[in-house]
Amino acid sequence: MYSRETKSTSPVEEGISDSPLHRVIPVDIHGKPITDLSKTGGWVATFFIFGNEMAERMAYFGLAVNMVVFMFSVMHMPISSSANAVNNFLGISQASSVLGSFLADAYLGRYRTIAIFTTIYLVGLTGITLCATVSVFVPNQENCDQLALLLGHCEPAKPWQMMYLYTALYITGFGAAGIRPCVSSFGADQFDENSKDYKSHLDRFFNFFYLSVTVGAIVAFTAIVYIQMHHGWGAAFASLAIAMGVSNALFFIGTPLYRHRLPGGSPLTRVAQVLVAAFRKRNKSFSGSELETLYEIPGKHSAIKGSAKITHTDDFRCLDKAALRLQEDDTDLNPWRLCTVTQVEEVKILIKLLPIPACTIMLSVILTEFLTLSIPQAYTLNTHMGRLKLPVTCMPVFPGLSIFLILSLYYSTFVPLSRRITGHPHGASQLQRVGIGLAISILCVAWAAIFERYRRNYAIENGYEASFLTPMPNLTAYWLLIQYCLLGIAEVFCIVGLLEFLYQEAPDAMRSIVSAYAAVAGGLGCFVATILNNIIKSATGNEAEGKPTWLSQNINTGRLDNLYWVLTILSFLNFCVFIYAAKKYKYRDEQTVKRSESDLPTVDNPIRA
Repeated sequence: MYSRETKSTSPVEEGISDSPLHRVIPVDIHGKPITDLSKTGGWVATFFIFGNEMAERMAYFGLAVNMVVFMFSVMHMPISSSANAVNNFLGISQASSVLGSFLADAYLGRYRTIAIFTTIYLVGLTGITLCATVSVFVPNQENCDQLALLLGHCEPAKPWQMMYLYTALYITGFGAAGIRPCVSSFGADQFDENSKDYKSHLDRFFNFFYLSVTVGAIVAFTAIVYIQMHHGWGAAFASLAIAMGVSNALFFIGTPLYRHRLPGGSPLTRVAQVLVAAFRKRNKSFSGSELETLYEIPGKHSAIKGSAKITHTDDFRCLDKAALRLQEDDTDLNPWRLCTVTQVEEVKILIKLLPIPACTIMLSVILTEFLTLSIPQAYTLNTHMGRLKLPVTCMPVFPGLSIFLILSLYYSTFVPLSRRITGHPHGASQLQRVGIGLAISILCVAWAAIFERYRRNYAIENGYEASFLTPMPNLTAYWLLIQYCLLGIAEVFCIVGLLEFLYQEAPDAMRSIVSAYAAVAGGLGCFVATILNNIIKSATGNEAEGKPTWLSQNINTGRLDNLYWVLTILSFLNFCVFIYAAKKYKYRDEQTVKRSESDLPTVDNPIRA
């Protein structure tokens, strides 16, 4: 991995040729450099990739909105247990992205990782479809009407039936591990980084990418719900499996068009080497010129396969000791004692990026709570639109519609207006967009608290306190649209900005892992929502004594408004932390410009003997 070459090279020449803006040449599926980029990549290739993500998102949201009801009405599980089980599935499907991203960056590459895990996803969906169509996998449905369900008098599912459902569900969640962190990065890989329009293409790509995610969610909340209501659970889940199968076929058809990046070897090993080497030399001191005592191989490329060199920064100086070349290193270039500057900078970037996606966990908590708690709210409200009565499970489609509308108007409305204010060519920087999304999410959950308090008081004053499944004819469900639309706008700015930010700031050989930060933040949000719900249930009431908790099954006696106020406070505190982290963060391009303007040489020259 490390070169023993110590040929002297001019610091100035090395600084020019080995700038972080130097890009790695993409390769074909066989690992050979692509000399004629005009025949591969670009927007044509990304459309084959969009389809895969659209189907995955359709299945994800289709299961999220339907599985709670399926477990309650078919498997006869309590609502609270069903919601927690689905939250755990959603969390696992996102948190497991770490595994898929590791395999992609280390060994398989993004294309092969997507190909393997999208097949696993299809197997899981097929298993869920069998559970809904073959009667042996579900408990007896005789004498099980709505009243019996509410009273818990229906025959419970056998342990092995629940085990089968959980197995199929978690196989599906595991399949998402290799899709979610790799699809966005693999799609962005299709654009030429040396093109003058690269950043513009990248900006539009991530907007279109999230638009495909939104289309998948809209189909899940409308067409899949319609199929379930009119043709049953088996047909609904089968349609998700068929959509995933078609998207897999399209993804493989596009294979000749794709541009690939070589996997750079285990990123976790490189991180461990830096930490171990820095610890071993913790008591050593720099002598002479610090910049000239740091180790880097000569030439245009780094020692890491598929990665360009990264300019040295002054952050986390303790880690620089991993690249400090001592006299004893001349006889043995052991990677666990001596690392290159690029390898050290990779670890620095991983650490510096962490606070930004961590601040988006609260948005995921809000999304998770809305998916599970807004449905019981909608059951108490009038969902008629003229003569048309919308199913309650269709209500989450409105955030998707608002996202679709915002993305459609983004370049024609938001960018020109915000460009006049900020002067930024894209209207707002990536971190500014994340901040805008987090700020709007505070307004969203605050409005949800205000409206829920009004809805609950209205139900009590008009004699609906005990009728929590009966819609109140004079209170429309479309008041929920305000919080849904605000949530959709928050998602557009926060998630799209985050995905673009992580891709551009990530080291070349760690883009899948860094992209997984967003998915892991989403998964942690699901787990945090479950933990928060459990804490609130245990701390805010006692069902045995007749004192309802905030999350009572009868939401008219519960206090969802108090939960939303708690989320509002937590979101505001989280936003303050984000502002601090964003102000401290320096974009890699900015650091490159500052170093090129200074008189200091770069650290790309070989080390002095």
